[in-house]
Amino acid sequence: MKTNMENIEKYTDQDLEKIASLISGETIKEDDLLRKFRTDDHLNTELKWNEVGKMGKDKNINVDKAWGNIYSKLEENGLLPENETSNYSLFRRPLMRIAASVLVILGIGAGILYLNNRNFTSAETVIATDGSQRNTEVTLPDGSKVFLNRNSKLTFNKDTQNFNRKVTLNGEAFFDVKHDPSNSFIIDAGNASVKVLGTTFSVMTSNARNEVEVYVKTGRVMLSNEAGTQNLTLEPDFIGTVDKNSSIKILNQNPNYLSWYTDLLVYDGKKLDVVFADMKRVFNIDIVADNPEILNKSITTTFEKEPEETIIRIICSTFNFSYRKEGSVYHLSK
Repeated sequence: MKTNMENIEKYTDQDLEKIASLISGETIKEDDLLRKFRTDDHLNTELKWNEVGKMGKDKNINVDKAWGNIYSKLEENGLLPENETSNYSLFRRPLMRIAASVLVILGIGAGILYLNNRNFTSAETVIATDGSQRNTEVTLPDGSKVFLNRNSKLTFNKDTQNFNRKVTLNGEAFFDVKHDPSNSFIIDAGNASVKVLGTTFSVMTSNARNEVEVYVKTGRVMLSNEAGTQNLTLEPDFIGTVDKNSSIKILNQNPNYLSWYTDLLVYDGKKLDVVFADMKRVFNIDIVADNPEILNKSITTTFEKEPEETIIRIICSTFNFSYRKEGSVYHLSK
């Protein structure tokens, strides 16, 4: 296959001038010359020309200044014929022969500039955890801290000037937001948004009922549905949810809600089915009771930073149970 430069060599200066006039819209009527050029052009020059034109509408560009800069660079690097370096107008015709190739380079460069001006750059950072990672700490540009639970993803702009205290969460995370009364911290949680000035709280974008769930540890948090038609201010130790129908409600308090983050489980006469549900949340394990009566047993105790199997052994010793482990599943029996 011939290269784009080899194809361009087929055309005279007059041909290239006419093609440029057709592509730029100065000449409306198409002819066989333009159709032939489109067939030979493997770099989509016409498309890139039009894209650069659209960019120009969004941002004023001083073409003469830009052209002067290019001309100066070519002259400095000895890329101009000797008898033309002193005469700007004489450079015009030889330039037409390489215009299409230069256009591609300019199009790519302008596209990068266009994207940079809109912050669609590598400054956007995504931190993700898998099923084995818990309490992965992330420090944001404003000094706020985020602790990601398993299978979670946090997206934010890592550039300090463009951070604007807005993040997107998919999964579950605990936030310790630096206080800034003049600049709210906002979390996009899919079906809901969370807005704070500075506090500690956790967000789960999808619980067992496909609801967004927010638990407040300190301070106050504003929870809103996606449309912004409902808002709820949450106080410490309360849980707010937004369901798939955008309805907001408050759930019962749960002292072990943050156990996945704190490694602290506290029970005062709670039944074992509640304990096992909390352990699944903390350790990502399943506990199956071979006898349903096991789930009705109540326990009063505190587990702090204990490994999962140690907790299972303590429970079995307390109630004279036995257990066996199959993969990530514990089977308990009398």
